[in-house]
Amino acid sequence: MGGMTGAGEEALTLLPELLLLLGAVGGLLLGLWTPQHRQRRVRAVVIAACLASAAAAAAVLGDPPRRVFEETWVIDGTTGIVRIVVALSAAVAVVLASSSLAGHPRETEAYVLMLLGALGTIALAASGDLLLLVAAYLLASIPLYALAGFAKDASGTEATLKYYLMGAFVGVLMMVGVTSLVLATGTTGYPDLATLLPGAPAALLAMGVIGVLAGVGFKAGAVPVHFWVPDVTAGTTPAMAAYITTIPKIGAVAAAFRLLAEPFAGVSLDVPLLVAVIAALSMTLGNLAAFNQTDVSRLLAYSTVSQVGYLFMVVAVAGRTDLATPALAIYLTGYAITNLGAFAAVAAFPEARSISDWAAAAGRNRWVVVSLVVCLLGLVGTPPTAVFVGKLAVFTATWDGGLAWLVVLAAVNTVASLFYYLRWIAPAAVAREAPAGGGTDGSATTVTVGGAVRTAPVATLHVAAIASVLLGVGSGLWLAVVLPG
Repeated sequence: MGGMTGAGEEALTLLPELLLLLGAVGGLLLGLWTPQHRQRRVRAVVIAACLASAAAAAAVLGDPPRRVFEETWVIDGTTGIVRIVVALSAAVAVVLASSSLAGHPRETEAYVLMLLGALGTIALAASGDLLLLVAAYLLASIPLYALAGFAKDASGTEATLKYYLMGAFVGVLMMVGVTSLVLATGTTGYPDLATLLPGAPAALLAMGVIGVLAGVGFKAGAVPVHFWVPDVTAGTTPAMAAYITTIPKIGAVAAAFRLLAEPFAGVSLDVPLLVAVIAALSMTLGNLAAFNQTDVSRLLAYSTVSQVGYLFMVVAVAGRTDLATPALAIYLTGYAITNLGAFAAVAAFPEARSISDWAAAAGRNRWVVVSLVVCLLGLVGTPPTAVFVGKLAVFTATWDGGLAWLVVLAAVNTVASLFYYLRWIAPAAVAREAPAGGGTDGSATTVTVGGAVRTAPVATLHVAAIASVLLGVGSGLWLAVVLPG
């Protein structure tokens, strides 16, 4: 009886995850018995599950850190942050996708896959064992392959194929890394790895570190395993692109943070330097590739690659400064809000693929343009937005962690990123509603001005812009809530 009671108590510690799972299973069963034109009931169930999961996670934020299920699942401040941000972001992504999915014959399946992907993302962040990390990688990947090609058009099919093939390749590489670490130490648990890896053979250690980091880097969209990001983002629908480029990244960055803070902390290899180089390459190459983009989806795709660079800065100093965890908390939250808002602007006018077409489609929707400006300048890190506070915290933590050169490079990249965001902001700010069939430059376009706007994405855009500013102003309160210790 005592063992059953203990197992029950451990299961209750996973209540936020259980609520997401219940929402996925309940939504699927409800969808089977619901007429196609009433699938919004499933959407309501899924959103309710996300909100309940976030509330359950917030209720236990102040509890002491603990490891459950043979120390494979870690519940601490980092997991708590990811639980809340992922659950709320998934709810926002469902709302954002509602316009394009309403009436779709597989609407229910899309919402269920989004919840399962969110569950895998949280598992990435909570993993305290390499085998659980691999399982989380799969759960955070397989549903997303289906979501990427959900429209079943040519571009979506191509994007899905590229995404799947690269995910399979990196997954094999990750398994090689895990196998190498097991051969070197005979264990998969993070606490035991932290003790045994410093004495492991250098060759096995190097293979293990590179393989495991490749796996989490792929989910984050970091260089050099980022090649799928622009093709998938441009090939799928804007709502799915928002989900794929935002939610998995949160769990992947948290997983990398935990790896460097625990099992890789005392190894003979300079793993922080390796991560710092990945961060530098991601922010620099992402910015350089974004400069000449005229497609708004591809521009945001490379923007997400550059954002990984800033996020990986704090990963590089995990365990080396007390400022790392607060920096991670505020930047992950700010990025999720702002990136979802930027993609909501694209989803509002899904036919407007280019910058000029988007400006023409926006027309006299001045408040849409204002919210877009807030989100794009937020991605740069302009005060008083949340990403500004996040970047300031990350830069401070990185400097305190002894990587001053990375801070200087990140500051240069931040200034440089402003130029390609302005390439979108400027036409949108000066545009007026163009005649149907004509762009801002008089050229032919397929954009239908006026009727093309979608209510849910516009509402999401406005809420994200307001939330980004409010979180930036109230960042101290947010940190006090999520990191009460």
